[in-house]
Amino acid sequence: MTLLQTLVAFVVVLGILVVVHELGHYWVAKWCGVKVLRFSVGMGKIVWSRKFGPDQTEWALSALPLGGYVKMLDAREQDMSLVSAADRKREYTVQSVWKRIAIVAAGPLSNFLLAILLFGALYMYGIPEPAPRLRAVPQQSAAYDAGLRGGELVKSVNGEPIHIWSDLRWTLLRAAVDKAPARLEVERPDPAGANGVVAASVTLPTNMLDASELETDFMPRLGLDLARPPAVLGKLVVDGPAARAGLRTGDTVKAINGQPVADGGVFVETVQKSAGQALMLSILRDGRPMEISVVPQVVESGGKRIGRIQAEVAMAPEMVNVRSGPLQAIARGAQKTWDTSVMTIRMLGRMIVGEVSLKNITGPITIADYAGQTARIGMVSYISFIAFISISLGVMNLLPIPVLDGGLLLYYSLEVLTGRPVSERFGELAQRAGIGILMTLMMVAVFNDIVRLIS
Repeated sequence: MTLLQTLVAFVVVLGILVVVHELGHYWVAKWCGVKVLRFSVGMGKIVWSRKFGPDQTEWALSALPLGGYVKMLDAREQDMSLVSAADRKREYTVQSVWKRIAIVAAGPLSNFLLAILLFGALYMYGIPEPAPRLRAVPQQSAAYDAGLRGGELVKSVNGEPIHIWSDLRWTLLRAAVDKAPARLEVERPDPAGANGVVAASVTLPTNMLDASELETDFMPRLGLDLARPPAVLGKLVVDGPAARAGLRTGDTVKAINGQPVADGGVFVETVQKSAGQALMLSILRDGRPMEISVVPQVVESGGKRIGRIQAEVAMAPEMVNVRSGPLQAIARGAQKTWDTSVMTIRMLGRMIVGEVSLKNITGPITIADYAGQTARIGMVSYISFIAFISISLGVMNLLPIPVLDGGLLLYYSLEVLTGRPVSERFGELAQRAGIGILMTLMMVAVFNDIVRLIS
């Protein structure tokens, strides 16, 4: 069932992105007066088709479900001797270079527009995400040296407002890529203050991160982690280790073996590492301090021995739901799309110069896996995933590689500058080189997918 869900989620993502991309080419071609002969979802042999409209455009499904294409009336591919004089004026190559640029660019731009609309819809709906509140900061960390201690709520980074945890991670990633320090404006707990908080400003050095660390979760490397609620016990399993030891629902664990417990996450981690070992818990019960000893039972999980006391512990972080009006949501969606596109291009540039590993190149297997995972998490995650993949598709298609839209745009840009189209011989050689580059990238992507799948 999980495999079926993954396949369905992947096919839906691929279908949406291909249709949107090709509809961009189709609509602008029609707007520019070019005759469209076929609109195909998929490549290779046609398995189903119907003709519609005054031009009797063939709408088709093809056998290979990776990609699609719009086939226009083109003298380079069709015998024009049987074409009417009226239709010859609608042939692709006789159009002005600016019309050809518009038709080619419309595909990637449609993917960006889709991402903007999807992000905008999510911002209008409201995305429940963890608040940017920091967990207790390790002493041996850049965050601790900068003056952070934990419990702070991050309000802005380098002047950019921060509303949710993903905003914080994104802005710190951008700062790290730019090798620039990050100035955090925070609110930290202040029991002596009238409102319980005090504003502070700290500067976090993100240039300490190397490029390889940016490929993974770099936040712990800085000493930053998402705040968790206190270690308060919830429902206990009857006759489990916690219940037998005398613990009760509502007990707050303050320390283990004399070591302070910062939150529920620390408590769970300590219990899991202490299978079969007695732990002395310092707790608060109805405001009264108590000490209770408990021995976590030994269980097998993922081939490892871990400890459990069979008691629920709240782990959910503080959540916020940020909603925007229609205009603000679309503006935020456009900014998100722009930032993601720029970051993607920067990471590609770092791959080219060797600063970022080629292991980051992913193929259809990984995309299908992520599609299935996000679909199982919920519709918000799935729609966000579609938006991000749509941006990636738009950026990749704009790369100046022959056979991609970006390669054609490069040709037409040269035509604008020189006043004449590139030679057919140059175009043929460039196309072969482009196919070679794409095949190499595909082989690397599939190899990375297989390695991820095995590991």
